Amino acid sequence: MPKFTYLARDNQGNIKRGELIAPNEASLAKALRSKGLLLTHAESDVTKKTIFKKDISGLFGKITTTDKILFTRNMQVMIKAGLPISKALEILVKQTSKKNFKAIISDISSNVQKGKSFADSLALYPKIFPPLFINMIKVGEIGGELEKVLDQLATQMKKDSDLLSNIKSAMIYPVIILTLMIAVIIVMIIFVLPELANVFRDIQADLPLTTRMIIGFSDFISKYGIYVAIGIVLIGAIIYIILKSKEGRRKFHKLLLVIPILGINVKKVNLARFARTMSTLLTSGVPIVDTLKITGEVLGNTMYREAILSASNDIKKGLRIVEVLDKNKNLFPPLVTQMVAVGEETGNLDSILKDVAEFYEADVTRTTENLASIIEPILMITLGIGVAVMAIAIVSPIYSMMEKI
Repeated sequence: MPKFTYLARDNQGNIKRGELIAPNEASLAKALRSKGLLLTHAESDVTKKTIFKKDISGLFGKITTTDKILFTRNMQVMIKAGLPISKALEILVKQTSKKNFKAIISDISSNVQKGKSFADSLALYPKIFPPLFINMIKVGEIGGELEKVLDQLATQMKKDSDLLSNIKSAMIYPVIILTLMIAVIIVMIIFVLPELANVFRDIQADLPLTTRMIIGFSDFISKYGIYVAIGIVLIGAIIYIILKSKEGRRKFHKLLLVIPILGINVKKVNLARFARTMSTLLTSGVPIVDTLKITGEVLGNTMYREAILSASNDIKKGLRIVEVLDKNKNLFPPLVTQMVAVGEETGNLDSILKDVAEFYEADVTRTTENLASIIEPILMITLGIGVAVMAIAIVSPIYSMMEKI
């Protein structure tokens, strides 16, 4: 049997080097696990280690959430099978099709082989792997439960991705209809109405108020359309700059929470992400203060982010989580605070938060599906009214002229 030279980490995260005879790497990993060690790299005296050069071409391809879910799930499966982290990473380098992600995984693999922890190697790419990801991996390495943590991470990202996908899917149809409506209106104003206006002027017809208003608007756009377009672009740029500023974004996010229908959905989405992230981190063994800090960074709405980050400081002072959340009753409804209170009292906060997350995720999915069915008839009625007004404004003068002939 081959002799393996290995690198492993104990429960305190310390690197252990040694040699052990085993039939293969999977058996080596199991043998080390029985000693409380997590295998990170192994090299036998029979086969030489394969060295992969980092492919730096195609660095502009976007790494999607799906890419990261597949990476995490594949790592979980290979770790479960007993492969060391470095070997699993080498396999992923081979099977990853995106060149920029391949280069990143190759670099992570190289750092792990040099003795760096998996978490520290991932932390070199903060734009790809956020604090939530890094901290959970770190806890998994230290606690010897990396396989379990990777499974939780993959589930967390999948749930989060599905939640956002449901919202986007519900908005696709309304956006398409609105775009078509605007396109039709622009074509009518620029190409159709000016020609009709010239006809009406030539015959000196008496035009109804509606027709005069539409023709006047068309003439205005024809003469000053370029200035209108520039004005719209400038207003859009100003709004963009304001929203990019910290205070502007804060006020906008605060406004979102009070808009009818939309505000309720924004709250539900943030509550679902809050509960899901908290549950995942607590299950992984991340300390409560760190859990709140990481959760705060994950939330999209500034008001929720500030409340959770402030909560992490209050927890240090000895306050309970339910007491902190109760300070923000406009953000955290009684359902959430009561469930958190029960979780703290029973010691099952992670599982209760998971139930809360599933409740709100299902609620958001149901609401977005219903919202799409509500918006569709509203858009059709609006479109019908717009077409009717336009038709009456155009046909009415023509009909009047026909009566005079």
